[in-house]
Amino acid sequence: MLLCLTVRCLQYAAWRFRLGLFLENEKVRQADFKTRSQYFSAAARADGIYKKRPRPFCIPVPCAEENLFQGIRETAIAYFRKREIRWHDGQNGKPSNHLCDSQVCCLNFLFAFANRSSALAELLRPVFPSIRMMLPMEDDKFVACEWIGAKNYLNERVPRSGARTRGANCTSADAAIMFERTDGKRQIVLIEWKYTESYSNICLTTAKSGTNRTAIYRPIFDASQCPIDRAPLRDFESLFYEPFYQFMRQQFLAHKMELANEQGADIVTVLHIAPAHNRAFRRVTSPQLASIDETATGVWSRLAGDGFMSVSTEELFGPALRVGLVGMTDWSDYVLQRYPWVGEVRPAV
Repeated sequence: MLLCLTVRCLQYAAWRFRLGLFLENEKVRQADFKTRSQYFSAAARADGIYKKRPRPFCIPVPCAEENLFQGIRETAIAYFRKREIRWHDGQNGKPSNHLCDSQVCCLNFLFAFANRSSALAELLRPVFPSIRMMLPMEDDKFVACEWIGAKNYLNERVPRSGARTRGANCTSADAAIMFERTDGKRQIVLIEWKYTESYSNICLTTAKSGTNRTAIYRPIFDASQCPIDRAPLRDFESLFYEPFYQFMRQQFLAHKMELANEQGADIVTVLHIAPAHNRAFRRVTSPQLASIDETATGVWSRLAGDGFMSVSTEELFGPALRVGLVGMTDWSDYVLQRYPWVGEVRPAV
């Protein structure tokens, strides 16, 4: 019995090691980048306090804005402030001081295209070959952040004030873009961005507050126009495991936006972007979905059909970084130095 327990403990430890390997590698890489690169001030090179402890892969909170590429720093912070968008783990109106923060990573890659429609179209055309021209998603921005839709389509709980907060307490797409297609139709794409994330097999049907989450989303799931193929599912609850819980809500939001023709869109789809190097994210966490496909994105592609696409960060950005985009040399240099894995044709084993 003792031997069996020891073996199981070792197996669990090995699984945990594999699960967080990409994150642990990135912590080391980002700490080194902070120390050696020219992109940080002397003050920012010190260990930052995160969850009450000094950590080398964080920067001091007063320097948190340096977590963003300098070319987008002022405009991104102003954009978030104007729209009262919540920074994940941010303080004092600044982004997170954690160098492996996913929201920061998303902005460092995508927000540089917010005012560069031609470059954005060039970047996305391999995934969406029907792009004729990009359209502003919000004001003069071709990339919008933490998009929640014009209405509370999912009937999620809202504060007594009735005002929803982008990036907090409601379904938010990490980014959103819009384009006119060669067939004349208008398409919005909600972008779900991942960086170092990995998930366990914890069921999320009940919130910490005691709220039954299934009751909120079941009306959309049960509707005749449900955007998810329900045939392979044993029950609705099988979707309440991350990342499927996020996928489901993003798909529901896209579906409702399409029905409402939000911003004149004829089609609204979801695009998932994550590093191929992050192998831990591929794990199918919901026991009842494991028979559908061997990867999380494979499962969701099967369930959501044409409404969902998945592309690796390397596959999407790698070619543009290798060839170079006009007027974006500073951004390319920054991204390749900070996230060098994105330039690899194939992930190293």
